[in-house]
Amino acid sequence: MVRVINLRTARKQRDRDQKRSEADASAARHGEAKPLRDLRKANAENDAARLDGHKRDD
Repeated sequence: MVRVINLRTARKQRDRDQKRSEADASAARHGEAKPLRDLRKANAENDAARLDGHKRDD
């Protein structure tokens, strides 16, 4: 048999799950110490610079 699903409830649950995952990511990003945040930012900048260095000129 097919299970009956209330579409409104399913949509609300999907939205709640999405907001919860965004909140967890935000809490992790803002909850870390400044030296760790600075280190992560520096690593991201170095990675971006390294990637740009490998690009070909057209």
